[in-house]
Amino acid sequence: MREVVITGYGGPERLQVRERPDPVPGPGQVRLRVRAAGVNFADVLARQGLYPDAPKPPCVVGYEVSGVVDAVGQRADTDHLGREVFAMTRFGGYSDTVVVAQEQVFDKPAPLTHEQAAALPVNYLTAWQLLVVMGGLTRDETVLIHNAGGGVGLAAVDVAAHLGARILGTASPAKHAFLTQRGVTEAIDYRAGDWTREVARLTDGRGVELVIDPLGGAHWRKSWKVLRSTGRLGMFGVSAASGTGVGARLGLLRIGLGMPWFNPVTLMNQNRSAFGVNVGHLWGETGKVGAWMRAILEGVDQGWVRPHVDRSFALADAGAAHAYLEQRRNIGKVVLTT
Repeated sequence: MREVVITGYGGPERLQVRERPDPVPGPGQVRLRVRAAGVNFADVLARQGLYPDAPKPPCVVGYEVSGVVDAVGQRADTDHLGREVFAMTRFGGYSDTVVVAQEQVFDKPAPLTHEQAAALPVNYLTAWQLLVVMGGLTRDETVLIHNAGGGVGLAAVDVAAHLGARILGTASPAKHAFLTQRGVTEAIDYRAGDWTREVARLTDGRGVELVIDPLGGAHWRKSWKVLRSTGRLGMFGVSAASGTGVGARLGLLRIGLGMPWFNPVTLMNQNRSAFGVNVGHLWGETGKVGAWMRAILEGVDQGWVRPHVDRSFALADAGAAHAYLEQRRNIGKVVLTT
């Protein structure tokens, strides 16, 4: 099998393809011959040494794959053999062959390509948890989606539109037309002045009921300020920390110092709430996550879940995929293909 290894912390050149023997599925496990693997910003941070959950180099990252089951272990359902599926992986996804527990495997919807199926788990589960499970977004409420053109952002647009919410989204101007076509009510250029003023203008000074923010640091403070009464702030990443070397470490310190502190009394008096989401920490909640995924798959059948793959890169070009994502050039998902 081939896999992409992070050989050490640093730039995209730290990603190298290596070969090793095929893994053998253990009890309750299935083996996939991978056709596509999702790339996420957490993978970029892991390569930069800024993602504490990731294994130490040399390591293989990757949370999601799609492919065909070619072997099963003891106590695994033999009906899986030969089926096209997608799966959640606890790292190791940047490979052409993976072994996972069978409860982490779902049938690939027939209308989706393997690239689209690999775009489902991380992005749509995160969006579902942010907007539905913890954000409680309802019809006619207003949600502000930061980085609306990213993988999670675009998935959140699908979910919010399905719920009937009004959608404000921040993104660079080149992405605005696409986002409007996808369902964003008002696209906001976060580079042109203070975006909080634009949110105030668009909401007649009232603010929004929900903000989802992957940036971190002082940016969360600004997101908190645009909440109206009963508003909720959902935090799900610290992408502003991206960088390498000593400068990145100092930047991470500044981000940490800039983070807001939420006083319980203030929360009560302002009738607001704040919460965090990290799907990578839900491995012990397979029942919940499975139920969320089934709801997402119903959305695929109904046509409102529309995973958008911006670009596919060959497994050997994982470094180029990281550079593309790091430069925030993507609209939607970036995947690797084998």
